Amino acid sequence: MSRSIFLPTRLLALGAFALYAGACGDATGSADGDRADGVTTSGDWAVITGDLAGQRYSDLDQINPSNFSNLEVAWEYDASHLGSVNARSTPIYIDGMLINVHSEYRTVVATDPGTGEEIWTYTEPETFRWAYSMRKNHGKGVAYANIDGNDVVFLISPAFFLHALDAHTGEHIEGFGGSVDIEGFPETGVVDLLGPDGLGYQYDDAGEGIPLEQGYITSSSPALVVNGVVVVGNSAEQGYNQTRTENIPGDILGYDARTGQKLWKFDVIPEPGEFGHDTWENDAWEWTGDISSWAPLSADPELGLVYVPTNGATQDYYGGFRPGDNLFSTSLIALDVETGERAWHYQLVKHDIWNYDTPQVPVLADVMINGVETPIVAQATKQAFLYVFNRETGQPIWPIEDRPVPQSLVPGEKMPETQPFPTKPAPYDMQGLSEDDLIDFTPELRQKAIEALEDFQIGPLFLPPLHRDNDIGKVAALWCPADVGGTNIDGTPALDPESGIIYVPSQKGCSARILIPGPEKDDGGVAEDLTEQPTGTSITEWVPGPSASPGRIDGLPYWKAPYSKITAIDLNTGEHLWWTPIGDTPNYVLEHPALEGQPDPRTGSGRQAALFATPSMLVYAGYDSENDPMLFAVDKATGEEVGRVPMPDNNRYGMMTYMHEGKQYIVVNTNGGNFALALPD
Repeated sequence: MSRSIFLPTRLLALGAFALYAGACGDATGSADGDRADGVTTSGDWAVITGDLAGQRYSDLDQINPSNFSNLEVAWEYDASHLGSVNARSTPIYIDGMLINVHSEYRTVVATDPGTGEEIWTYTEPETFRWAYSMRKNHGKGVAYANIDGNDVVFLISPAFFLHALDAHTGEHIEGFGGSVDIEGFPETGVVDLLGPDGLGYQYDDAGEGIPLEQGYITSSSPALVVNGVVVVGNSAEQGYNQTRTENIPGDILGYDARTGQKLWKFDVIPEPGEFGHDTWENDAWEWTGDISSWAPLSADPELGLVYVPTNGATQDYYGGFRPGDNLFSTSLIALDVETGERAWHYQLVKHDIWNYDTPQVPVLADVMINGVETPIVAQATKQAFLYVFNRETGQPIWPIEDRPVPQSLVPGEKMPETQPFPTKPAPYDMQGLSEDDLIDFTPELRQKAIEALEDFQIGPLFLPPLHRDNDIGKVAALWCPADVGGTNIDGTPALDPESGIIYVPSQKGCSARILIPGPEKDDGGVAEDLTEQPTGTSITEWVPGPSASPGRIDGLPYWKAPYSKITAIDLNTGEHLWWTPIGDTPNYVLEHPALEGQPDPRTGSGRQAALFATPSMLVYAGYDSENDPMLFAVDKATGEEVGRVPMPDNNRYGMMTYMHEGKQYIVVNTNGGNFALALPD
């Protein structure tokens, strides 16, 4: 079976010229005479997800099951001197440097891979747009490309500017983009992603950005550079905080990697005459927004396609003001990287009101389906579904059925009659809630759980929220998975490209947000705190209110174990192979009186896990029974633990590994920086 376009990234460094010559030209020259090649050409981990395919796989094997337990802290980088923390950043390794973002300013920091010492930093000047950003500490990293033989990193800032920086000096790239008329900005090397060279909006009277009455946008994940094009995603205001209908859409942008020239814009909310416009039934396309792409992107350079996961439209939990399926919300979209045109799409959730935004990178692989080599893309979701498509055509690998789902009881809400259900792979975690899903350690605990849920409406997947004082007399609807269930931001799937097996982390979780009348939460005023000022002007009829919960049952979750796990799924067949709990069973479970004398129930910690795979093992960050952070290694074939080492701090999102001067390192990000583990000299 040929796996040429998904060689591990260390081999990309050695074979990039031959590997991509047919797809995009000379790696140090031009793809088509006008654009620079944006393909990764050096380093072991030059994309935050490991490679363009989002596999989080490395062929490095110096660290392996035989020596994993000997790992020790090689260095720690404390970013507190930069002013604040960054919760979700993952470095890339290129040409002997680690490059990452830290602090709420999303300061770009290059460090020595062997010592963690700073080489250079760059911080964007403070602006109103930065001050208002609600995603300041959510930056996941930077993008990279080798352009005309020069290593370039690309930063999308919280204020929504695109910077091109020399990877070795931190200086802005001459001739990229243009100047920004804001004090402290450079004369070159920057593109304003909001203005005419970006989304195309007019600024407010102060010239500082889009008026908040119109909407708001920022970024979370870095850009992705493929075939000489910088593809820019975005992030929006959290839907569970929204109270007004107006916002702007998170349209996807493409730029020439050498010049910064804008090449295209894809409308995530279709305008008249565009495909999908008819899925907005009351002209809500004119003023509704969001549908951003805050999760990382992936790409197939040979097909010339970039894969874009999206979230829902304005707002969470109620969408009566935007009836229809609402394309391209909560979808997977394949775009032509040269033109920005839609090659194919699949809407994973119609008219999303559950905050089921697509949280993880689409993972690409070549597998054997019924004896035929097939290019696929697999998308993990909060619904605990793994959707699998032919990445060239968009056809589901296994049938996806539209099945009837519960209808809303909230006045004004209009729900789709059906939602898509993959027939394969099977769901990998809890979907919906029934008595069969409740705690079963003892009959007494189960009965207490049944009684605790009497005041709640429970039911299958896609159970809609309830409003206060509803007609059925329930406190709230309890839907599972919640917006924190299934696979989420901090649960990073990994794939072994040799076997075609994907490892998917997940956790159990349910939500019971109560809808309340909009004016109760939003009095139409303007908050003094910039980050609490609402976007839009028209207050919605129903808005997210308080959370209700049946609470714990004698201190234990009301659902069955495991609380969190990793599931191995064979993408050649769609079959589950094994599962293993994430971390150890917590002491509050092990020492519970009801479990006295019983074996370890293998609950897992109840949290997600960052993963990556190597030829010999799967590595993940988790917690032991004492809630101390640990790095675990498991056998990829069985899920059995083969090693563990303590970590000096908690992991918050991702991990990566690289080889530097003959030594392999594993870097784990934390709230206040990152640290590296390596074998003793």
